[in-house]
Amino acid sequence: MISRDSLEFLMEKGYEEEVLVETEKGLFSKTRLERVQLPQIETLTVSNLTSLIDYCKNNIDDFKGDLLIQVVSPKEVKLLTPLDVDRNRQEIIRAVAILPNNVHYDSFIDTERFNIMLQSAFVNNKDKELLLKFTGLIRDEAVKDTGDDGVSQKVTIKTGVASVGEAQVPNPVSLAPYRTFPEIEQPESKFIFRMKSGPVAAIYQADGGAWRNEAMRSIKEYLEKELKDLDFIKVIS
Repeated sequence: MISRDSLEFLMEKGYEEEVLVETEKGLFSKTRLERVQLPQIETLTVSNLTSLIDYCKNNIDDFKGDLLIQVVSPKEVKLLTPLDVDRNRQEIIRAVAILPNNVHYDSFIDTERFNIMLQSAFVNNKDKELLLKFTGLIRDEAVKDTGDDGVSQKVTIKTGVASVGEAQVPNPVSLAPYRTFPEIEQPESKFIFRMKSGPVAAIYQADGGAWRNEAMRSIKEYLEKELKDLDFIKVIS
């Protein structure tokens, strides 16, 4: 319903003959008044947490009132305004991590591509070095399954310049792919390592996605530490 103040404003502007009609049931408007929407913020996108922290510490756009940082996922963080009069939040800045795109889970690839993937997209640790050495020695012969657990395998590897031998495939392995922001320690998780004739190799995620919770908790703790002097910013995950 049109308010009395709006009617008085229209009448003061000389619109009563054009937009207002007096009837036996009261005064009606020929036009429909609609609320003007508040201006929206153009979201700034960055690729690391350092840029987000610098933005907050310098208060570049001079925001007033409390702000909220939401850790959406291991690779996405948002800085949000308080609720406006419509109970909506606006997104000020979004950090989206740039991650390697050559990581293949749950699918077999040849050992050369497997080695390249490990070297370029995984943090150095003991099990990564073990897999690199293991797949580098593999011979192009049949992979033998052993045992009834569906996990244990034996393969033929080079044991010297002119000799070969059988070796147990390492399982499970702890690996840390690059899958969150570079400022955060990459979380390790368990993988099942499998091989087939070719030779080809694959890794299967075996932690039920627990690494995501660990990564998001680490992001939250990192941001809280870096922004501890800015009490008007809260962090949730």
